[in-house]
Amino acid sequence: MAIQLYNTLTHTKETFVPLEEGTVKMYVCGPTVYNYIHIGNARPAIVFDTVRRYLEYRGYKVNYVSNFTDVDDKLIRAANQLGEDVPTIADRFINAYFEDVTALGCKRADIHPRVMDNMDIIIEFISKLIEKGYAYESEGDVYYRTRKFSEYGKLSHQSIDELRVGARIDVGEKKQDDLDFVLWKAAKEGEIYWESPWGIGRPGWHIECSAMAKKYLGETIDIHAGGQDLTFPHHENEIAQSEALSGKTFARYWMHNGYINIDNEKMSKSLGNFVLVHDIIKKHNPQVLRFFMLSVHYRNPINYSEELLESTKAAFERLRTSYQNLQHRKEASTDLTLNNQEWLDKIAGHKDEFIKAMDDDFNTAKAISVLFDLSKLANYYLLEKNTAVEVIDMFTKHFEGLFDVLGLRLEQDELLDEEIDVLIEKRIQARKDRNFQLSDQIRDQLKEMKIILEDTPQGTRWKRG
Repeated sequence: MAIQLYNTLTHTKETFVPLEEGTVKMYVCGPTVYNYIHIGNARPAIVFDTVRRYLEYRGYKVNYVSNFTDVDDKLIRAANQLGEDVPTIADRFINAYFEDVTALGCKRADIHPRVMDNMDIIIEFISKLIEKGYAYESEGDVYYRTRKFSEYGKLSHQSIDELRVGARIDVGEKKQDDLDFVLWKAAKEGEIYWESPWGIGRPGWHIECSAMAKKYLGETIDIHAGGQDLTFPHHENEIAQSEALSGKTFARYWMHNGYINIDNEKMSKSLGNFVLVHDIIKKHNPQVLRFFMLSVHYRNPINYSEELLESTKAAFERLRTSYQNLQHRKEASTDLTLNNQEWLDKIAGHKDEFIKAMDDDFNTAKAISVLFDLSKLANYYLLEKNTAVEVIDMFTKHFEGLFDVLGLRLEQDELLDEEIDVLIEKRIQARKDRNFQLSDQIRDQLKEMKIILEDTPQGTRWKRG
């Protein structure tokens, strides 16, 4: 079965066929690095890391590029407020970004280009647009002639006469038309700048991705991805710039993830309800946040709350417990062949269902439901009086392989002292209630985490093994 991908450009699911057989050129818009990332930034990082992982699982070589915007108005403001220069701010928060997304299970892109390192190709790109009549200089600024590109609006599905000037498109008297957008900004006094044919200044926001995608992936790429908020004007403007210059299709498939709401309200800095990943992962296992993000289809909005994250944690741990129970049982299993094939076929069927879900526009929500079905099957198998090593190995192989596709880990994280104390209290209460099954389960869980319990007349003590 071929992968079906929802293309924002056509508003339909299409069979994914890369331009070059066996290879995928994929560009994902990265963050503006003036602060720690919030969960709105984390969602595309997780979603498109998972898309990349699945494409690799299906045998593709993925050339994955994700940029950093390391110079713009926000960085300049942050530098002025902190009394530091822009490169210092950018370096700090690029490092912070890598710490956060690595904790979330995201692999690094093959290339993470930075605007400051690619100023020559950006200036060259703008110069060629001017030569072709698609851009013009005005008092040190350079603007793109939006109306000259006849297909403008094809991504956001708006006609050019219906479009209003969007956020981050500067309106000013220097323009020939209000819909024209800036490619190069003349430097204001005290701002960071670069030399250019039009005077000192720096790039506009939209031009950087067009120039860097062309440099690192070529004139036509397979997948261009990012958050839904980037559809217009950012991605619309990228298409206009790139296709005006090359005369070729810029990106064949456009993917956009949905918005995040906080406690049922749209996340917004103006409302003050945005949540930093840096803060969340101090209190919660970052793997749980990844699992939470993948539990909803990437194109749908997702609602974040502490309560929902806690319930997600419990669900996630049920899956990992099934896997650990399989590992424990393997030691007591034999080489029995009775009914093995029946069980092996059932397990293989779950893998097929997982692939079917992911082939349908990377439906991670459905794929996770398949993992729960696999977990139920494993739990049911463990009720058998006699179990076979071959079947146990098949279960664990599928758990490990499918979890890895989603960027999730099966091994338990080291418990904090407070969490150990809570588990011990639950075990003590279970023993008082004569719920020995729960008591033994907690003891085994702690043993797996290398926590040694000592029941003494003075109470239960513990130490790390």
